Amino acid sequence: MKAIWYEKQGRAEEVLQFGDLPAPLPGPGEVRVRLHASGVNPSDANRRAGRMHGGLEFPRIIPNSDGAGVIDRVGDGVDHSMLGSRVWLHFGQRGRPFGTAAEYICLPHELTSPLPEHLDFAQGACLGIPAMSAYWSLFQHGAIKGKRILVTGGAGAVGHYAVQLAKWGGAYVIATTSSERKAAHATSGGADAVIDYAAADAALQILDATQGQGVDHIVDVNAVDNAELCVQVASNHARWVSYASGAHQALPLVALIRKNLCLQGLYLPGLPYEVRWIIQEGLSRWMNDVPDAIHAVDSLFDSRDTAQAHLAVEAGTKLGTVVVRCDTD
Repeated sequence: MKAIWYEKQGRAEEVLQFGDLPAPLPGPGEVRVRLHASGVNPSDANRRAGRMHGGLEFPRIIPNSDGAGVIDRVGDGVDHSMLGSRVWLHFGQRGRPFGTAAEYICLPHELTSPLPEHLDFAQGACLGIPAMSAYWSLFQHGAIKGKRILVTGGAGAVGHYAVQLAKWGGAYVIATTSSERKAAHATSGGADAVIDYAAADAALQILDATQGQGVDHIVDVNAVDNAELCVQVASNHARWVSYASGAHQALPLVALIRKNLCLQGLYLPGLPYEVRWIIQEGLSRWMNDVPDAIHAVDSLFDSRDTAQAHLAVEAGTKLGTVVVRCDTD
């Protein structure tokens, strides 16, 4: 099979190799997916570059954890009715060496979900970690109908899904972005108000949008950088869920305590299978209810250009997900 891999960490153009590797066969409980598209997340680029904790996980790594394709083989113990199913998948390269930057991947069948017929494979590759993180950031404690929700980074891959899912859940949604281009993207997802997070009066604008009541729930892209803003605009007893953060830094704990805020981290790989299955089922309901939802493909690259795809992610200007075609050589 054609694949991209690396055997040392470093710059994408220096360490990623393109060539032929043996096609894998599924083990017990696994399926093999003939991949058509691979989604590139920041964590994929960071792991390849050596910016994550720890060194090289395996002697040879096929990068990228999200993707979409068709199940063409099943291992022992897997229902044969799954053969031929269109699926999206997550955690392709989590705890295993070979991810989705290849023509085939074998992984536990629980890591796959049905891909609706109205979505193409590139759109399916956008789902994975971003959509799952957005869903659980919002719904892990129940219904959100009528709540006032702030989504920081509302034009990012997770943030844009969070905006759409929050609207589906019946919430009033405020998004922060950093440019007019990103503001338009957040608005396309259904945000009721979009605010430039760098504006001197950003907190006042958010409070004005909630008639001075503050927000009940925050889905946050960076707990450290956004801490001051989040605490300022949160209502009493609000919940603040952060799925990423910058460098270690003191948080305004006194202000957080005085508002009775609940600050919660979200690390998707740390969730048990049973929880991730709830998320997968929830996303299936949403996609059935909202067939015109936006699955934002920022750009498409051929498989041999995976290094350029990683560089596009690292540039930090993308809207949505950078996707690699796996069915081209």
